[in-house]
Amino acid sequence: MMTSLESLVNEWLRLDKNESTRAEIQRLWDQHDTDELESRLRSRIEFGTAGLRGRMAAGWANMNDLIIVQTSQGLRQYVENTVENATSRGVVIGHDHRHNSARWAQLTAAVFVQAGWKVYLLRGLVHTPLVPFSVQALGAATGVMITASHNPKDDNGYKVYWENAVQIIAPHDKGISVAIKANLEPQTSMPEQLTSCLDRTEEMKDAYFANLAFLKFLNQTTKAKFVNTSMHGVSDKFVSRAFQLFGFPPYIPVLEQQQPDPEFPTVAFPNPEEKGALDLALKTADAQGASYVLSQDPDSDRFCAAEKQSNGQWIVFTGDQLGTLFAAQVLKTYKESGKPIDKLAMVASTVSSKMIEAMAEKEGFKFVECLTGFKFIGNTALTLVSQGFDVPFGYEEAIGYMFGSTIRDKDGVAATMVFCQLVASLVDQTVFEYLGELYKTYGYFQTSNSYFVCKDPRTIDLIFARLRSYPDGLQSKSIQAAYPRSIGGLQITSVLDLTKGYGYDSSNAPTYEPSLPLSSGHMIQFRALNETDGTKIVLTIRTSGTEPKIKYYLAGSWMEAEKHHLGRP
Repeated sequence: MMTSLESLVNEWLRLDKNESTRAEIQRLWDQHDTDELESRLRSRIEFGTAGLRGRMAAGWANMNDLIIVQTSQGLRQYVENTVENATSRGVVIGHDHRHNSARWAQLTAAVFVQAGWKVYLLRGLVHTPLVPFSVQALGAATGVMITASHNPKDDNGYKVYWENAVQIIAPHDKGISVAIKANLEPQTSMPEQLTSCLDRTEEMKDAYFANLAFLKFLNQTTKAKFVNTSMHGVSDKFVSRAFQLFGFPPYIPVLEQQQPDPEFPTVAFPNPEEKGALDLALKTADAQGASYVLSQDPDSDRFCAAEKQSNGQWIVFTGDQLGTLFAAQVLKTYKESGKPIDKLAMVASTVSSKMIEAMAEKEGFKFVECLTGFKFIGNTALTLVSQGFDVPFGYEEAIGYMFGSTIRDKDGVAATMVFCQLVASLVDQTVFEYLGELYKTYGYFQTSNSYFVCKDPRTIDLIFARLRSYPDGLQSKSIQAAYPRSIGGLQITSVLDLTKGYGYDSSNAPTYEPSLPLSSGHMIQFRALNETDGTKIVLTIRTSGTEPKIKYYLAGSWMEAEKHHLGRP
């Protein structure tokens, strides 16, 4: 029997200790706004492999004090039951600059403190990579970062790291979700002081930068002028210190975006990938005579770059192009170390460009692809390490890059410094020209990635149902599906449905078992081939785990330069 709306309202008012969010629900009830109350109270924000992320507002469907307390109670209980010596090993907690971030970090700390846990509360604003670094350095049982990354200003989030310092994956996401629902009665309130929390913040920052120094492969600086934007986020102090560490002259900041500002006044979507997000940075670079623009997203775990060409035009490198450049640099450095190439491995998400795969085939190192997200990239890297491989690099096309062996997560500061060193290492050559050389060596690859906003889950389900019900399509009797046989006139050679668990490859006897783990959302990948000229495409369509979007990733590859008709890789 469905719970009445009045009962839901009364239960919220009973549990919520925050006067502001209590008043929100009471006001909606007094105004008889049943539609809004239904949307806020009927369903609960879902805890998944990305933790939590959503709009800040009252109600179980949103981010607020009560949700933070309940989530922290469930996480604490699950980790206590799962990780050995969890209480004494402790939890690392950090936060960014968004509205409520500091408060929610303190609330999270209070939940653990009151249960007798050791709590490392990072003081002040930190960038996301410092949390997994600290989990690893301190041997903590888990970590929490309060951030919504590059989401709009009204959002916030709760990102969880496991004892291996990687974002959580199954079965822990489901286990934590169950534990949250078993611990809904708040057992804590905001304390006046969290005096028992341990402050190792400056020590962790120093250790982080000492580790970052291992990425230094140049003893020279550069005359190139860099403009950097922190996108109203937390990265400016971290990137500035990194520039000093690597011996680079100070960059030119985008003043309007330099300081942390939770209102994000100059960008609706503070994501360097979004159209227009870099406009101020490019304008600043033109005014200052700079040739390069660097950008980190607000929590500084992603990185983007642009280069000015001789004709005055700017090229904003795609996530895949940067991934290619970084992989080539990592390969070069690894070769120079004298280590055996067959012990080198790199990881990329399955929706990323296949150029590193081509690079691996030619150079003799191991390449592994995995599901989208650094929770999978990081854990895949750790598995490869356990098998005896060195894994100094991994990436996903959404401008996320992992370097070195300590932080198995994306790091925008590390990516910034590797890119700057690449610029400095090139003599009489631009980065874009160097990228062209890599295409000549390993093949031409081009990607086209975007998304559609689709707020109705029923519509999303219908779209994917259509992809699984083509007339005279590739049949799967086990799941009663039929997939298209061609895309744009190219014959489909393989299908991976990571929602239903279907795999087909025309080059081998079909096993109908997918080569990757199943996805929690909709995800289908098609590979197709033009048998006449050897052109290949890979099309992946999936739902976002944090936003109401259908994302698509189209990648094409060919070997002959003359087929590269769009004028740029």
